[in-house]
Amino acid sequence: MLQFILKRTIYSFLIIVGVMLLTFVLFKVSAGDVAAAVLGKNSRAEEVEALRLKLGTDKPLLFGNWQRTEAFDKYQKKINKDVSVSLTFESAKLTFPANFTLTGSDLKIVIEGDGEYSLGNVAKEYYQATNSQSVTQIILDKKEVEKLKKVEIKAKKILPNSINYFRQTRDYFDSQFADSIKEVVSFKNKFPYVSFFYFGETLTTRESIKGIIKQGILPSMCLMIPIFAGEIILGILFALVATAYKGRIVDKTILLLSVASMSISYIVVIIAGQWYLAFYCNFFPVWGFYSLSYLILPIIIGIVSGLGANVRFYRTVFVNELNAEYLRTAKAKGCGEFTIYTHHLLRNAAIPILTRASASLPFLFTGSLLLESYFGIPGLGYIGLRALNDSDLNLLKAIVLLSAFLYVIINLITDIVYAYVDPRIRLK
Repeated sequence: MLQFILKRTIYSFLIIVGVMLLTFVLFKVSAGDVAAAVLGKNSRAEEVEALRLKLGTDKPLLFGNWQRTEAFDKYQKKINKDVSVSLTFESAKLTFPANFTLTGSDLKIVIEGDGEYSLGNVAKEYYQATNSQSVTQIILDKKEVEKLKKVEIKAKKILPNSINYFRQTRDYFDSQFADSIKEVVSFKNKFPYVSFFYFGETLTTRESIKGIIKQGILPSMCLMIPIFAGEIILGILFALVATAYKGRIVDKTILLLSVASMSISYIVVIIAGQWYLAFYCNFFPVWGFYSLSYLILPIIIGIVSGLGANVRFYRTVFVNELNAEYLRTAKAKGCGEFTIYTHHLLRNAAIPILTRASASLPFLFTGSLLLESYFGIPGLGYIGLRALNDSDLNLLKAIVLLSAFLYVIINLITDIVYAYVDPRIRLK
């Protein structure tokens, strides 16, 4: 048993590592410049630099000694039309005024092009690329950088394709990937020495993400736990009734209603229930979360929408067990129908029931995006939709990672429970 738990734990750990790598690629590599997107096109370079420093998006992705800076405007030959360029027969000079004073760091200027280049206002000698990628690197000492009011790049005959500026990092491994790991787990010198799931602040409101998630979990659980319990209990009851009357009118009616429930869109059920039961009949509140009475209608809609799929699944599981030898033995011993279905059948169908239930457990914490958004319930589903609309990648990443971790951990617990329910599935 211990070997089984150890193997499943290792598998789960590898899945978590894969999830972290995938979210890093999605939210750090593919997301682009978050600071520029938040501040807009008319923001000053110093503001963009300050926000990048705060978010850590100016750091190298994996490792390195240099990180980009907005102290001087970067240059692209085909894009920048407003850069001051002085042309002569022999050379050209590009002038870049300093956006702000860069202090305490060396400056690396990376020039892409096939020509020879120099810093006219600092160094007179020309540098030429020594590698096949036609990249010229010029490094200035931090004392020179602090006095630098502008950068004048002289080019012999050929203008550079691009010019980018970088400042030194504090540490070679101080990177965005290291920050992503620290968001999940980090170590401290003081008690409790280990911190989990610290995602900093939201991009839009600067609120603590951990605080927002804590506030959103309770409404989500108040909504999803009754839906979860109702779907399982009612699904098993209706499935047992359909199984007991297999092939008769009761079974066919239950199957018909189940297929109809599965065929109707979730949004249609929400809008119809909200309009008729809440607005037209005034049986329930339409919007908000001021008391538990505001959850009654969303819970009913959630159970009705998910009940059909559960009934069909459980009925299929029970019907497959009907011809099993242990049921014939129980009947031969004189056991009643109620005992056969509730004791023998349910007990041996526990594995599929656990599998179905465990797939829904993470949503107890993360909530239902549609129900919470349509009924104004401030759970994690509603918060996630708001983060998506506001392009708040920090909050969105936190919810995605939390959901993935919950799913993996609950699956691990389910696998361990499997081993106790049915020892035949233990790994050797």
